[in-house]
Amino acid sequence: MFTAQSLSGDKPQQYAQLAAQARALLHGERDRVANAANLSALVYHALPRLNWVGFYFFDGTELVVGPFQGQPACVRIPLDRGVCGAAARTRRTQRVDDVDAFPGHIACDSASRSELVVPLVADGALLGVFDIDSPVPGRFDVDDQWGLEEVARVYVESLGP
Repeated sequence: MFTAQSLSGDKPQQYAQLAAQARALLHGERDRVANAANLSALVYHALPRLNWVGFYFFDGTELVVGPFQGQPACVRIPLDRGVCGAAARTRRTQRVDDVDAFPGHIACDSASRSELVVPLVADGALLGVFDIDSPVPGRFDVDDQWGLEEVARVYVESLGP
């Protein structure tokens, strides 16, 4: 059975440890829902000051909520709305210090103040997004972005070729 271990060191070291834990947790499993569920729980419990961690899957038209940890979420997000839609549409990570200042922000949880969304892309195809919210304004910095992008890569790689 997998047991998450406490993270130590500076932020880059902590994210290296988190990525290693994610690889161990997802090793040998290729199911996208199972891996998204376990990865959401791992990140939600490993990192401080988060109120939502989860996945939205692209169904060919819009993003549809997948496994997550936190309060109930918006079920469908069009690609032309919100931080998740922007990440999916541009296929670029969105790091937002103040979600209320983001044009078209969708307030699924009014407690969320900052957000980081990483697009999930495999062989040029959009799979969805990995979404992390915090009740703290400006919670995410460049180290968080790089670390969570690596965790997202681990997820995409777990799905196989």
